[in-house]
Amino acid sequence: MCHGILKVMMFIFNGVIFLAGVAILGLGVWVTVDSDSLLGLLDGVENLPDEVFRLAYVGYIMIGVGAALLVIGFLGCCGAIMENRCMLLTFFSVVLIIFLIEVAGGVVLFVFDDVAADIFDNLEDEVRKTIQSKYGEDEKMTSLWNATMERFECCGYKNYTDFDDSPFNRPEDNYPSPCCSGTGYMVVCSSHNAALSSVPGCFVKLVDWLEENSVLIAGVAMGIAALEIAAMVVSMILYCNAGRKS
Repeated sequence: MCHGILKVMMFIFNGVIFLAGVAILGLGVWVTVDSDSLLGLLDGVENLPDEVFRLAYVGYIMIGVGAALLVIGFLGCCGAIMENRCMLLTFFSVVLIIFLIEVAGGVVLFVFDDVAADIFDNLEDEVRKTIQSKYGEDEKMTSLWNATMERFECCGYKNYTDFDDSPFNRPEDNYPSPCCSGTGYMVVCSSHNAALSSVPGCFVKLVDWLEENSVLIAGVAMGIAALEIAAMVVSMILYCNAGRKS
């Protein structure tokens, strides 16, 4: 009877892990798409620190972990039903590796949560120089900034003053229309109207997004880790029982 209960528990655990894999895979795709669109603004910026490009890795890691969870969920379910020792041992080994990766990833997310603001603060001067020299003149860079500001309802790197003295700003004191999105319909977005709007900068929003979602991502990983520990214990019991039967 206990053996049957363990098999049912194993099946349930792995069903949950399989569904969690689907969720993490979808969340990873979403994180990758959003971070790529925002980090694309840095394409024309020189002397970027390596830490900035690590942002893009978070989404890819989540995609990899989600895909791996799909595989181990399948292995665990089949191994429990068929009582296949090879499948159960493979399941245990893969879950252990994924568990260690998730622990490391959770630590990295919590650490990065504290330093993200500092990284982006250090980038401000370089990004500002790029905007002031190219925005309104470089068509690709201008289109990318416009699309991002409209999509995320933000303005510049920190605020509208990032566009001061740019080719777009001179000589008529013009600013991108998203910088005046809170003041209603108008023909020209001037410095006065942009100041009244107080639209936050795009990377201010990115840091806020990272701080909000890093806790959520780490929390999901910890919940799945608890399931994985239980699944590893049950898989070892079934593995030993299958060995005694054979």
